[in-house]
Amino acid sequence: MSDTIKIGLFGFGRIGRNLFRIGFQNPKFEFRVISDLGSPEALHYLLMRDSVHGPLEGATLKGGYLTINDQQARILRGGDPGNIPWDALGVDVVIDATGKYRKRADLEKHLDAGAKRVIVAIPPIDPIDRMVIRGFNDDEIEVGDKIITTTSSTTQVLALMLDCLDKNFGVKRAMMTTVHAYTSDQPLADSARSDLRRSRSAVENIIPNSTWSPGLVEQLMPKFKGKLDGIALNVPVPDGSCVDLTTEMETTPDPVKVNAVVKAAAEGPQKSIIGYTEDPIVSSDVIGSSESMIFDSRATMVAGERFLKTLCWYDNGWGFSKRILEVTEMYAALSSDTGKGGLS
Repeated sequence: MSDTIKIGLFGFGRIGRNLFRIGFQNPKFEFRVISDLGSPEALHYLLMRDSVHGPLEGATLKGGYLTINDQQARILRGGDPGNIPWDALGVDVVIDATGKYRKRADLEKHLDAGAKRVIVAIPPIDPIDRMVIRGFNDDEIEVGDKIITTTSSTTQVLALMLDCLDKNFGVKRAMMTTVHAYTSDQPLADSARSDLRRSRSAVENIIPNSTWSPGLVEQLMPKFKGKLDGIALNVPVPDGSCVDLTTEMETTPDPVKVNAVVKAAAEGPQKSIIGYTEDPIVSSDVIGSSESMIFDSRATMVAGERFLKTLCWYDNGWGFSKRILEVTEMYAALSSDTGKGGLS
């Protein structure tokens, strides 16, 4: 496989497996290395038999290599960043999908180990080179960016929706609730933890939780500093989430105008990023959706000629993984266009 983007997947949990499932048939991607703490047999099994997205046929495991179609990825025992010599293994870009490493010092170890660029599937704590959301600020990327995050699936929805409403109608302030599928770090049964709410069973409760999405969007849209907040409610479904956004508007439009604006975006410049539906969908209907968000036109409402409420659905793993691969491809193209070659 020549002239491909050579990828190392650091972490092969839900996002890592989604990345592989989405990207393995794309001739632009070559998955060279998969690194995870799990055994090769367990990683192969979980890739082939996914409880949410169903079976994947054709992947074989032999001699420490995962093979499917033209892809042959070497599986290595995971560890901390810097333990894997990415350059010696022919990897250009590392996608850190562990969800564990959020400090710049840790992420830089991937670069020290030979990676030319690091894409992080979680918002880091420290400042990094770029936060990129497709359809929002992806036109600002620069070839010199080395550590990049695509933020989070919820953050992408919030940024896209808030940006659309603000540009078309003007937003004074906003409050969001993400009704989110449970996550792998929640217990199935009540279990003692320091976070008392999150010590309760994920499959038996609606659990209030914090969300970093408003804070991240404030960084991306400074005009909303101190004017944006929100909460998460983790609910007993394995996949399929939604963002319930309430906005105080400069000029409150009627729901028909709001729906028309979002529909135009979904059919125009943000097609494949923003979806639009007039169907009475529920959470399971968006499992496997490749868009960052699907706007629910039936849910749009206005209260007191002042507050607007909108609802956007999303697969909190699949569409997000697709955006990661698209951002990876955009940086490769940018490097090529500048004449620097590869991802350097």
